[in-house]
Amino acid sequence: MDIKNILKNRRIELGLTLEDIAKKVGVSPATVSRWESGDIANMRRDKIAMLAKSLQISPAVIMGWEDVNMTRPQFKKVPMLGYAAAGQPLEDINQCIDYYDVDGKYKVDFCITVRGDSMINAGINDGDIVFVRKQSTIHNGQMACVEIDNERICLKRFYESPDGISLVSENPKYPPIMLNKHNCESVKVLGLAILKQSEIQ
Repeated sequence: MDIKNILKNRRIELGLTLEDIAKKVGVSPATVSRWESGDIANMRRDKIAMLAKSLQISPAVIMGWEDVNMTRPQFKKVPMLGYAAAGQPLEDINQCIDYYDVDGKYKVDFCITVRGDSMINAGINDGDIVFVRKQSTIHNGQMACVEIDNERICLKRFYESPDGISLVSENPKYPPIMLNKHNCESVKVLGLAILKQSEIQ
């Protein structure tokens, strides 16, 4: 694939207009259109770097030194299982499944949308999407997606001791949730929180 097809196809793939790229790079839309026609011989080095960043490719691709497919991340789709509380546990996660793209380098199996502010000190805010690796056990202190009594879901720091399980927030205004055989029937770790994607305002 020649450079004019690479630039235009990549822009369209990202859902960007000529004006979007022009604004990011600091040139006119006509200049971007000229680049997309293959006229890149006189591009300044700083513009090459800015264009590459805008298109999420390597500058070497623009220069024709690398294959675009070698430099772009490979994405996979993971299911959105619903909402998890960062506060008091919510009722059952909803069953209407959507799928979200995530960089294939991350070993994740599903994602959840966070509701509440109890994990803000971990950089997780209301509306954030958290990607989770499915596993049934984790180490104390790790952040887990937890199901309580087969119906309520929350995202917390997980601690297990002989006295029971403690689910700890990352916001001091929320006390730990203490769980044992006297106040719940079951606690199941659904997985380990791996990364988050903030909601776009």
